[in-house]
Amino acid sequence: MVYYFESKVVSPPVTLFMGFDKYENEDLIKWGWPEDVWFHVDKVSSAHVYLRLREGQSIDDIPTAVLEDAAQLVKANSIMGNKMNDVDIVYTMWSNLKKTDGMEPGQVAYHKDKEVRKLRVAKRINEIVNRLNKTKREEHPDLRAEREARDAREREDKKRIQRELREKQKEEEKRKKEEAELRSYTTLMKPENMTSNKDGNDSDDFM
Repeated sequence: MVYYFESKVVSPPVTLFMGFDKYENEDLIKWGWPEDVWFHVDKVSSAHVYLRLREGQSIDDIPTAVLEDAAQLVKANSIMGNKMNDVDIVYTMWSNLKKTDGMEPGQVAYHKDKEVRKLRVAKRINEIVNRLNKTKREEHPDLRAEREARDAREREDKKRIQRELREKQKEEEKRKKEEAELRSYTTLMKPENMTSNKDGNDSDDFM
């Protein structure tokens, strides 16, 4: 089961989501998207909250208000973190999460520590948490099927782009060929390159 929340601090609204438990978190880690940003309370147990970026966006494009919503949601869903003030929320792209043999379900490390960012949360803001909880909904998505469908769309997009590039190349080659032929014809038709009977080039060979 996955919980979904809608953050309306931006337009159009964005969706935040998290797993029901550590086993659901494991599936989210396994079948995450390259566009997903992962949030967690630093150094203590908490929910794994995700934000899915839109096409063309990067982690630098996340509005401050959305970061604050995600951070408050993570903090509120951490037994220890919810009781603490001045906690750090870490976030990074899903692709930077690393699983190794022997890790517990839901446990992760990072491929590159330098790609992990931190956001300090001074205290819980009930106004934000309550607003997000009012939008909460439960779903049972097939995470694997969703990821495979996403990858299939990406492959089709790449094929389409390659087809378009090939068509452009063909059109460019055709245009260049036509221009070359036109230049050749124009040169041939210049007066200095043209001959006539007056030039002694009569084609009839009379004695």
